[in-house]
Amino acid sequence: MKVAAVTGGSRGIGYAIASALAEEGYSLAILGRSDHSQVKDKIEQLPVMSKPHLYFQGDLGDRASRSGFCQKLVDTFGHIDILVNNAGVAPKVRMDLLETSEESFDYVMDINLKGTFFLTQQIAKLMIQQNRRGKIINISSLSAYTVSINRGEYCLSKAGVGMLTKLFAVRLANHGINVYEIRPGIIDTDMTTPAKAKYDELIAQGLTPIRRWGTPEDVARAVVALSTGQFDFSTGEILNVDGGFHLHTL
Repeated sequence: MKVAAVTGGSRGIGYAIASALAEEGYSLAILGRSDHSQVKDKIEQLPVMSKPHLYFQGDLGDRASRSGFCQKLVDTFGHIDILVNNAGVAPKVRMDLLETSEESFDYVMDINLKGTFFLTQQIAKLMIQQNRRGKIINISSLSAYTVSINRGEYCLSKAGVGMLTKLFAVRLANHGINVYEIRPGIIDTDMTTPAKAKYDELIAQGLTPIRRWGTPEDVARAVVALSTGQFDFSTGEILNVDGGFHLHTL
């Protein structure tokens, strides 16, 4: 039995990742904030190859939720093979850098960076204890290196995920645990809907060499590729799923 944990796996990119991994035969442990009654139907639609999937309602930014999720995962499946750190939030209100509040900063950083760091720490310890070759895949963003002065806290959180990837890649290499970072570009999700008209125009003008929006399934396919074991001599790698946005052209 193969087991994958996916944070934020009940919607958007996370659900596409969960679906793709389920198709590959993984049993899933999904951490999400939505009440189980709201996502029950979607979870039941996922393919089941072995044990039924686990959905745990909790907040990634909360210590008790992270510990409860890990304990439930162990109780249900006994081990874990892959952790996909996908959960993330944008600022509730976009504000100029000079107006950003501590409340907004803490909200974004607690989930996107602090929560991701400490869940990774807990899962890494489980992987080491079980002595299985594991993989940790962090879903970051082009905002890790692209400046948006009206959501600085989000950019900082994703830049932090980039360093988190490097740190854990080095620390866990001797344990046979590979760590990767996927940087999605402009992906068609609820988070980007408010800026759809803006991005439609920019993409049409050539913002990305591949002139289309990305889809959650584009990101999910990258996760599956990294999960196969075909990249076991690579760790700390960044995979851009962004239509070529990261390329510099003259």
